[in-house]
Amino acid sequence: MSTTIETHVEIDKDGRAWITGANTKVSEVVLDKLAYGWSPEEMQLQHPHLFLSQIHAALSYYYDHQSDVDREIEQQLDEYREARSKAQDSPLRRKLRALGKLP
Repeated sequence: MSTTIETHVEIDKDGRAWITGANTKVSEVVLDKLAYGWSPEEMQLQHPHLFLSQIHAALSYYYDHQSDVDREIEQQLDEYREARSKAQDSPLRRKLRALGKLP
């Protein structure tokens, strides 16, 4: 007799972990835990498209691969900072500054 185990987590070609069939990255669930301190039950209330078992699987994956997921989160944060920095000096912002609409 064999047993099939449902994993709920898949890895894409770029090495990112996703919750299977949910279009949600494991790192997004982790950020909810880290930023808001949400329990799995609260996460399910906030993201009703996720099953509680998927949330627990994502958190389990994180605890087993914490350094990889933390590195992914840091990389996303770096990309955000770079994009924000570039946006600070966009042509639109320069024009609004010239018009006195921005500091």
